[in-house]
Amino acid sequence: MPLSYILLSITGLVILFGFAHRVLDRMKMTDTWAFLVIIGMIIGTLIPNIPITKTVSINIGGAAIPIAVCVYLFLRAESTRERVNAVVVSIVTGIAVFIAGRILPAEPEAMIIEPKYIYGIVGGLIAYLFSRSRRSAFIAGVMGIMLANVMQAVSNYLTGTRGAVPIGGAGFFDSVVISMIIAVFLSEIIGETREKIQGGTSKKHLEPREGMASSLIDTNKKEEGDKNEQKEDE
Repeated sequence: MPLSYILLSITGLVILFGFAHRVLDRMKMTDTWAFLVIIGMIIGTLIPNIPITKTVSINIGGAAIPIAVCVYLFLRAESTRERVNAVVVSIVTGIAVFIAGRILPAEPEAMIIEPKYIYGIVGGLIAYLFSRSRRSAFIAGVMGIMLANVMQAVSNYLTGTRGAVPIGGAGFFDSVVISMIIAVFLSEIIGETREKIQGGTSKKHLEPREGMASSLIDTNKKEEGDKNEQKEDE
């Protein structure tokens, strides 16, 4: 294996590690738990895929552990509405990624970007656009890619198409991880920008309304008159 490829892989791993750690921090995980989850994903990537059927398999690092995190976040959701939103957006994301897989060229060589990154970007964008919280965006980013893989496996079975469907097959570099990072970062960046804009306009109620200034002047005059009367009485 060329040294340049090894160095590029290590650099990509370090960058992705940093992004993933920040995302898990935003999920209100402790630094220790976030670190352990990411290490588990990296180690799980090195373990052979676990077969589910003859054509479908699952990777521990790229699918099993992210699913476990999603279950944890789903159970810790603040309301039933947030849980329902996460489920609905996951389905929408899965359909969008599945359609993208049908539209995009089947040969990776015909695409400028690696397909798994494109699916991750599509999944992340859809998950953000339809989510109302970082937690929902994370769940939809992960589960949307999973559902797209399941849809592909079902489609292959119904059409008699031969082909393996490795869910999370690329492990820590899979579109599942890319999708969750993009979804949460978009939710964070655009959400914080929106909060700042709203924060700048939220103080409009403090601006003087019509008639307010005159009433304040009248009140001040009345207070000064009362003080003068008190001095004359003295």
